Order: sequence, then structure tokens, then C-alpha cells
Amino acid sequence: MDTRQLAAFCAVVERKSFSEAAERLGVTQPAVSQQIRSLEDRLGQQLLDRSGRRVEPTEAGNRLYRSAQRMLALERQLLDEVAGDAEGPLRGQLALGASTGPGGTVVPVLLCEFAEANPDVTVDLTISDTQTIVEQVARRELELGVVGATPRNRSVAYEPFFHDEVILVCPPEHRFAGKTVALEDLRDEQLIAMQEGAGVRQVIDDELRDAGARLSDLGVRLELGLQESVKSAVEAGHGVTFISRTAVERELENGTLAEARVRGLEPSREISLVRAGGRVSTRVADAFVQFARERL
Repeated sequence: MDTRQLAAFCAVVERKSFSEAAERLGVTQPAVSQQIRSLEDRLGQQLLDRSGRRVEPTEAGNRLYRSAQRMLALERQLLDEVAGDAEGPLRGQLALGASTGPGGTVVPVLLCEFAEANPDVTVDLTISDTQTIVEQVARRELELGVVGATPRNRSVAYEPFFHDEVILVCPPEHRFAGKTVALEDLRDEQLIAMQEGAGVRQVIDDELRDAGARLSDLGVRLELGLQESVKSAVEAGHGVTFISRTAVERELENGTLAEARVRGLEPSREISLVRAGGRVSTRVADAFVQFARERL
């Protein structure tokens, strides 16, 4: 099977657009359309539903997409191995995803340093919530994920990466600043929370459950999807929040945010690597993991 056709098909599925797929692949839109038509003719199946505003895979298309991802990953691995021996310069691509916590702090720095050390490697970083990253790894759209929680998914495997603490932060002039407060005190505050699906949210939900409480009991006033948005809201004086320490180290040092502790709560989490179960790791992916572990 022509892997160029598979690459075009996967690009359309992921971008949900022929024009965006063509731009990603660096070819013309008619060329992508022809590749898809040839693939559908060969398989005798309609693979894409073109009736809506966005292109979506049919049932047959979804089946093909999962297998095509495996074939393209194997092709990349073979090309990497043929391009140079185990001691030669790294070449190839690394498609990595990260949840909003590590994706906004640690991971970009590591990737920049890795790319500088390996100029023949192309790095593509996707940032989303934990659940989405895990699902993309399971579908083999991403080779690696770095996530702040480990939602159940039979198609992936997790391994510890580094440890992170979840803390309560507030404006520096807030009555909580630098103090240890009771859980009940949070009920009188404007509590801002990460949306469900975020790793920090899962850690706090679990910690409160162990303490016999729920986040809803504390009167959450606002839920936001991005850790940066939560941080900005607190800095502007709109409330307090639980957040990853790595996400606010600079603000704590500069004094634009202050830390508080909640009596009886010690939330922390293991930041994990996630890979698709049974997937053969590429040399580039293995090199990045080793590179990162040496610096964490």
C-alpha cells in the first residue's frame, strides 16, 4: 500500500480539511484529493464523509486510520534506522503531547533544549487536557504524552516521569497568603478550578474525596480550561485556586502570587509518560525520554 496515500488520508482525518491537510503536507489540495480517491478506489470503500462543514471519517475510515497510524510510525522508524546507525546523529520526527500543566512549563523547555542538541529532529508539541492527550496517544496520533493524571485506558501504558506538588495560591495581599487554613475556609472564597479532564482537577478531586469532601461542596465559582487562564485570574485578584507548583514557580518568586496550605490536604501527583500499548518506540522518542530524565 502506498504510504503517501495513507499519510494524505491521516492528515485529512486529523485536520478535518483537505486544504489544511495539503498545507501540512506541503502539496496542493488537488494532489491530496487524488490520493484519497485512489485509496478509496483501491479499497472499494468510502473513507471520508464530505457532506458537512468539516470532513469526518466514515466507519471504514476510522478502522483504516488506526492501522494507517501504525504503518506510518513503522515507516518512520525504519527510515530513522536506515538513515544512521545507533551512534549516528538523530534524524526524524517526534510527535509529543502534554497536558496543560507540564505542557505550559517543563515540557516546552525540554523540547527546545532537545531540538537544539539534535538539529535534524523535527518536534511537534500538542497541548490539551490530560484525557485528550491520552486518547490521542491511544489512537497513535502522538507517539508520547506527558500527563498529570492516569485515566483508565486499556490502549495505553503509563510510566513515572517526575513528581509535582499541587498547591493553593492566592494574591499576595489575600488573607490566606503564607498561612495554613481549614478546608471550611474555602467555602467563603471565590474558588477557581480547572475543568474536568485536567490532571490537577483529578488530583484535587481525589484528595478531597479522601478527606470526605467534594469540590462542589466548596462552592466553585468559576471553571477554566487552561492553567494559564486560572493563574491570570488569581493574579488579577478574582479568587484562589489549586494549581501545579511548577506552573507558578516564577510568580511565587516574583511575589505576584502567594502560597497557602490547607490543613489535612497534601495534594501531589506523579507526572507520567504515556505510550500506546504495544507500540514500538522510535529511536528519537527513546532519546528524548533519556534526555529529559537526565535533566529532571
